[in-house]
Amino acid sequence: MNTITEETIFQIILYGGNGKSLAMEAIFLAKKGDIAGAEDRLKEAEEAINEAHHIQTTLIQEEVRGNHATVSLLMVHAQDHLMTSITIKDLAREFVDLYKTINHFDTI
Repeated sequence: MNTITEETIFQIILYGGNGKSLAMEAIFLAKKGDIAGAEDRLKEAEEAINEAHHIQTTLIQEEVRGNHATVSLLMVHAQDHLMTSITIKDLAREFVDLYKTINHFDTI
């Protein structure tokens, strides 16, 4: 049995949380009419979430190789945090697109 380090778990939480915050900022900026800023934040959100997802994928690959890990409540929290962040980012994409449409920023 492998033990997933707290450092690894907190990296998932950190990158996921940053991605979620950036996605929420994108919605706020789009609402104010700053579509370019919103697009920048969405790109940053995607990058942060991809970092967390990369860590998650590495852990999954280890599991597939037979290196089973002990799963802690903190790890469950990290997974939940990441999945919520991905959902928020996906919804932020939709909100930004919606604000583009209703504010006639289609050409940006």
